[in-house]
Amino acid sequence: MKKIQMVDLKSQYEKIKTTVDASIQEVLDTNTYINGPLVQQFQKNLENYLGAKHVIPCANGTDALQIAMMGLDLKPGDEVITADFTFAATVEVIALLQLTPVLVDVDVTNMNIDIEAIKKAITPRTKAIVPVHLFGRAANMDAIMEIAAAHNLYVIEDNAQAIGADYVSKSGTKSKVGVIGHVAATSFFPSKNLGCYGDGGAIFTNDDKLAHIIRGIVNHGMYERYHHDVVGVNSRLDSIQAGVLNAKLPFLDQYNEARRLAATKYNAAFAGHKNIITPEFDASENDHVFHQYVLRIVDADRNALMQHLLDKAIPCAIYYPIPLHSQKAYADVRYKEEQFPVTNQLVKEVIALPMHTELDDEQIKFITDSVLEFLK
Repeated sequence: MKKIQMVDLKSQYEKIKTTVDASIQEVLDTNTYINGPLVQQFQKNLENYLGAKHVIPCANGTDALQIAMMGLDLKPGDEVITADFTFAATVEVIALLQLTPVLVDVDVTNMNIDIEAIKKAITPRTKAIVPVHLFGRAANMDAIMEIAAAHNLYVIEDNAQAIGADYVSKSGTKSKVGVIGHVAATSFFPSKNLGCYGDGGAIFTNDDKLAHIIRGIVNHGMYERYHHDVVGVNSRLDSIQAGVLNAKLPFLDQYNEARRLAATKYNAAFAGHKNIITPEFDASENDHVFHQYVLRIVDADRNALMQHLLDKAIPCAIYYPIPLHSQKAYADVRYKEEQFPVTNQLVKEVIALPMHTELDDEQIKFITDSVLEFLK
């Protein structure tokens, strides 16, 4: 059996090696390292794929979130509601901009931001909501956009884990996640569903005015060289990474389908087990693209299971072991433990198994047999 990895980028690369290598060589030959033709090409290709009017590439996903908020001209003290159960980057940029993070609980079935919790958290100072499409599953954007419209709030989609996922609205309209809110941010970190070979990110919006502002922000606030019209940052996608992403983008739907197929096999192996709650999804739909495959382990020792798997050379991880409201950097007297019953439950139960495009049946059987062996 091939060595099991949490993410197998090498095997994926071998299938697109010729295209990737040619793109990198083009950059080296032309010396167009920053904002070169491949960056512009990737931008247009991704706009076409997403159905987005504007894609603005940048240096990484965290920058993308920060720049999206800067573009909305949020002011210090403005409140931004987001999920307690997610990676710290989401709340990190809120704090960096001297905005006020407002953490709320998540839904126990899908682990995305809880709609009723959003409603309860809104105050006269609330200016934005940041739903995270966690682990690759689309959040309830119909409800979130309705709340935002009722209270005149911005919606900033954190799409770092769900690029390529579809969302079907109540009206039946199908859209890619990331083009539903006012603006969205994504990451092209190597392990993402669409990942480069370094850091990279992008901002999406259908708002022409906002896109213009953001294009200045990513480039030191310049629209014309040495004319600084807005306060900006230095955050640009380099051409080599754009070349890698251009090579991968035509395969994104195929990659996501491979992830869903692996998730289907995992779920079938664990079906009906009293100690395992598997992620719910419809294999025929594309609303979950499985950036991570995350189980909940109930009435059993999750940490001991993790060690059991590691002892068998099966990589696994806990996303996320500590709620954001309990992190030293983001602790606040406003937060009470009773506000976060689901998050506090999930951090004790979740475990992520290997998930990537190159998983084969032999590996999946060894992984699932090993989990079931421990939970017999």
